[in-house]
Amino acid sequence: MTTDTQSLKIEVEHAGAVSALLLRPPQARAIYVFAHGAGAGMTHASMEVIAAGLAARGIATLRYQFPYMEKGSKRPDPPGVAHAAVRAAVAEAAQRCADLPLFAGGKSFGGRMTSQAQAIKPLAGVRGLVFLAFPLHPAGKPSSERATHLADVQIPMLFLQGTRDALAELKLLEPVLKELGSLATLHLVKEADHSFHVLARSGRNDREVMDEVLDAFAAWVDSIVRQA
Repeated sequence: MTTDTQSLKIEVEHAGAVSALLLRPPQARAIYVFAHGAGAGMTHASMEVIAAGLAARGIATLRYQFPYMEKGSKRPDPPGVAHAAVRAAVAEAAQRCADLPLFAGGKSFGGRMTSQAQAIKPLAGVRGLVFLAFPLHPAGKPSSERATHLADVQIPMLFLQGTRDALAELKLLEPVLKELGSLATLHLVKEADHSFHVLARSGRNDREVMDEVLDAFAAWVDSIVRQA
């Protein structure tokens, strides 16, 4: 059986409709509500690669646009609008794939907006959050303030982080996650940057690195589902 991508429209409270893409493989065992980063939308090549890779590992994805991206703007939405988009996408995934365990998160900005929404009010039905390069701070401005809200997240979290990520210095990230205790799992990807790109001298290529990331993602999701 082939896996077809279904195009959807999702209504976001006070922000209109946004586009979404549902990719459900025939043997799906979970679904991931997958938010894009600040500078590239849901159809960016990296989003396509991740969604296809997760489908190959039995994980469905619902990708969606934040309202600003839907409108073609480069200025990210205010947090309240972004959080409303996260909630609308989670609700859509829960309705369309009610038989599947539900996870949420995203790349960089999208992951942080998802965790903020969860911290303010739990996302209904979500078993855990997965962050593909959590943006702890702006490049060149090390700080851990952006992680303060994570203390209010009471479900398991997986952080997939490159050791060369300029937006998450490990000396700052690791203590933050240690404070979260057993709810936080950190998977470090050696020599990878914020986009999971590695230099040639690392001895690996980007495809091999992404396989590592997605294998870790799928294994963690399975571990959470087994615990339920």
